[in-house]
Amino acid sequence: MDETLKIAGRSVAVKVRLNPRARRLIVKVHPSTGEVAVVAPSERSVHKALDFARQEGDWIAGRLAKVPEPVYLEPGDTVLFKGSLYVLRLSPERGTVWIDNDAPRPTIRVSGQREHAPRRVEEWLKREARKHITRRVTALTAELGVKATRITFRDAASRWGSCSTTGAISLSWRLIMAPNHVLNYVVAHEVAHLREMNHGTRFWRLVDRLVGEREAQEAQAWLRLNGTELHRYTAQKPKRRRAA
Repeated sequence: MDETLKIAGRSVAVKVRLNPRARRLIVKVHPSTGEVAVVAPSERSVHKALDFARQEGDWIAGRLAKVPEPVYLEPGDTVLFKGSLYVLRLSPERGTVWIDNDAPRPTIRVSGQREHAPRRVEEWLKREARKHITRRVTALTAELGVKATRITFRDAASRWGSCSTTGAISLSWRLIMAPNHVLNYVVAHEVAHLREMNHGTRFWRLVDRLVGEREAQEAQAWLRLNGTELHRYTAQKPKRRRAA
């Protein structure tokens, strides 16, 4: 259930979720996306969730103030790609997005009408992610002598990747915005799970074998420091709702 509340003078979308494992009403604000959710432990407490969120309005406002401003991938905006910032420029050509290597500064060109540019850029980023990540998964699984049963690309707010017990690997397409060594580390982490479905000593030895201990540490540090930045970029502007 989604509702919109007025918090600190702004309309804020609030998701109400039911989780029987929760012991009480809990308000959460995602540090990257700014998604606000109230977790209710039972059906009986769901109707109290929005009132609880209103009571926590000051806390929610404080958390939202720390969330990075979104970038809507419009011409003139800058976007991260493989760890570098590129400016987006509209061009008269049709049907493509490309890196302009002749521009005086790192530039990504997008063709067509201005209103279609954000969607085209996001789709291009996803295609680049699929191509690059699939290549890395293929190379690393061959190195370990393992096989991924499936590779999927998602936009999870809190996880960069996962590996199931069936051998299916899921990775965030947003990794294409990070430096190559960060993407390589996350892919290696999930590929290593194809052999070791844990985080024990043998697992970390596999990761170090694939990318090196120093590179793994540097990638972890980069994600801790910059990971929230990758969630700033979106082609979807929020829909305005009437506040309750």
